Amino acid sequence: MVLEDDANKDIIIESLRFLAKEERAIIYGFVIMDNHFHMIWQMVGDHLRENVQRDFLKFAGQQILKRLRNINSNLLPTLLVQAMDRKYQVWERNSLGIALWSSDVFIQKLNYIHTNPVRAGLCKNSDEYKYSSARFYETGEKKEWNFLTHYRGE
Repeated sequence: MVLEDDANKDIIIESLRFLAKEERAIIYGFVIMDNHFHMIWQMVGDHLRENVQRDFLKFAGQQILKRLRNINSNLLPTLLVQAMDRKYQVWERNSLGIALWSSDVFIQKLNYIHTNPVRAGLCKNSDEYKYSSARFYETGEKKEWNFLTHYRGE
């Protein structure tokens, strides 16, 4: 629901851009669908994945909630949980992290996330979908996604 609005997808993009700029993570690939997103990243230096992931999701969630409040969105009440530690919940609690232990597995997962929009019927070719790194890998053009690092270091 939350990610059906492209403005909220843009918040995810800006959060990824921040992680790369602050050298907390290297972003190799991503796709943001209407109901979930995938990314391939690597922590930089002594940053722990759990901490970077927590901060990333917290910041992006807060920015999305702020935007929803500002536009008086009907979506806001659907996110109300009134839990002890939060009033709203943007993200599901079952984030899945998979270790990419070989270049073959890495490429398989990158291809998988890039073909998500095709499988969902959102486009014919993966490089046509706006909220994906597929076009970056297809064309090498970095202008739009200047926070991405090619997995081959290009």
